[in-house]
Amino acid sequence: MILGKLPPPYMGPSIATDILLKSDLKNRFELIHVDTKINDAISSFGKWNFAKFKRNISVYVVMLNLLIKRKPDLVLVPISQTSTGFIKDSAFIFLAFLFRKKVIIQLRGSDINNWLSRSSGFMRYYFKRTISTTKGVIVLGNNLKYLFKDYFKDDAVFVIPNGGNYYIPKKQKDPADAIKILYFSNLLASKGVEDVFNAINIIHQQKPSHPFSVNFVGAWYAEDVKERCLKLMEDNHLPISIFSPKSGEEKFKFLSEADIFVFPPREPEGHPWAIVEAMAAALPIISTDRGAIIESVIDTKNGFIVEAGKPEKIAEKLKLLLENSELREQMGQESRRLYLDNFTEEKMVDKYTVVFNTVINHEH
Repeated sequence: MILGKLPPPYMGPSIATDILLKSDLKNRFELIHVDTKINDAISSFGKWNFAKFKRNISVYVVMLNLLIKRKPDLVLVPISQTSTGFIKDSAFIFLAFLFRKKVIIQLRGSDINNWLSRSSGFMRYYFKRTISTTKGVIVLGNNLKYLFKDYFKDDAVFVIPNGGNYYIPKKQKDPADAIKILYFSNLLASKGVEDVFNAINIIHQQKPSHPFSVNFVGAWYAEDVKERCLKLMEDNHLPISIFSPKSGEEKFKFLSEADIFVFPPREPEGHPWAIVEAMAAALPIISTDRGAIIESVIDTKNGFIVEAGKPEKIAEKLKLLLENSELREQMGQESRRLYLDNFTEEKMVDKYTVVFNTVINHEH
């Protein structure tokens, strides 16, 4: 039994659930899905209303019926990194526990210690007590195993990075064409969107010899961030275009036309799908050391890791890539190689298969 949201909205966890359910995993196990989606849009997150309360209850009822009728051998429960979210998730864990089902939890981020450090002593106790009923946890990178060192033995902390099958052919370009820089994520300060705008302004003022343009693809969620970015763009006549969120072929078109990918989050991340897709598109990547990103973006190999919140560092690396076509090509090919070796759907499914069989066949 796999619990998880399905898109829309298009976010890391919902994308992951969708890919997993459609993958070859369905030919290796009988998959039972419980759609835990409560919000139809990111803007409604954190806003309580009676309709959402009723939807929550209905999800528990669906899970209860499936536990009785389908009798799963294993239940996979993604957990939240907020008190309200985790309390809702804990009900799924305890329901499965009551039916004596093996449960494995999954963390699709890396902010859990920050949340727990801000929480009450009772919340920390409740978290520890709840996950003690489970058989282990899946994290998105080796760099994230430490998050659970106080709760599980090392052999019960499993690493499964995100993976998907993407074929994104590069669009043929004339050497005289403007070099295209792509930012593809929600337009949030936490994702580093302001840092990219400021970095573009720095480069623009330096008047680089080769023309360039920047595409931002995503949704704004904070008016103050939006106002600051748009004012900077308009006041300085920056070569920036902004597009609403895209998926499917529209998304791949942006990736195929790009020459450089930049995504420099300031706050904790898991293993961003945007990074996996940029690697599949054979792009050099500029990012930050958040979550498991440095397990995908290897500094000076297929891109650059810069200090978070430092637009001047982003500008420095962007300028280097703008001025060196051979470096862009070399790093882009290394991104593609790393993707094929580590982050395809097959690689991900193989890891899930091993983890599921290990937990199901474990006697205790």
